[in-house]
Amino acid sequence: MTRTEKQSDRDEEQTANAAKQGGRGPASAVQSVDRAVNVLEILARHGEAGVTEIADELEVHKSTAFRLLGVLENRGLVSQAQDRGKYYLGAGVLRLAGAAAVRLDISQEGVPVCRELADELGETANIAVLDDDAAVNIMQARGTASVTAQNWLGRRTPLHATSSGKVLLAYMPPTLREGLLARPLPRFTQRTVTSAAMLRGELETVVEQGYSLTVEELEIGLAAVAAPIRAHDGKVIAAISVSGPVYRLSEDRLPELGKRVEEAASELSRRMGHGF
Repeated sequence: MTRTEKQSDRDEEQTANAAKQGGRGPASAVQSVDRAVNVLEILARHGEAGVTEIADELEVHKSTAFRLLGVLENRGLVSQAQDRGKYYLGAGVLRLAGAAAVRLDISQEGVPVCRELADELGETANIAVLDDDAAVNIMQARGTASVTAQNWLGRRTPLHATSSGKVLLAYMPPTLREGLLARPLPRFTQRTVTSAAMLRGELETVVEQGYSLTVEELEIGLAAVAAPIRAHDGKVIAAISVSGPVYRLSEDRLPELGKRVEEAASELSRRMGHGF
């Protein structure tokens, strides 16, 4: 048995022992992730490679390389050419890359739209995307009236208590939405909607009217309105919002602002290829 094979066997023995104790162990798990990433980098570099080639580059036994490839194949990150037996990067990698590209595209295309909206209304304009069970703000522009407003850029905010979050909830696949609504909905103020049934009703209204409104649901004194941004295929990929203090964004004024934000969302959707 070679030195590499002995080391691989020791690694597998450690993994098995950790599993018997209720888990794989932090070191082993990190090593597996590192090796899996290396497999993807090898395939990106060579275009395609066989199990033996990959095992040699990783300096592991073929059985270890085969198991890594099996996991990656199950997740769609690698595929196997049946006629040659070699592996290449799968469609799953394109899906992940596409998601990253969408964020970059929205950030770039959203700059002039956010800037114009903030300048016109004098308030803070944001673009948010779904990040697991929250909305994360990836673009922000401040209007003249919001020079002392807090920075929302990069901040993860709850879906059920923000205008952008409600837009993202309203247009996500029903199964995913129901999974999120099955969880407890934390209360941030007295006006936070914590009833799943009531929230479902609000989300239906969001779809009907084309925009979402929130008044003091996340923070006392804060109001916001948001509308959906669509990709070329019509799928909602983000939300654009305007937020500010309730004494400027009164409940009477919000529907008017909603229409304006909806126009900005349509413009940004057009920039993202929707409608062509």
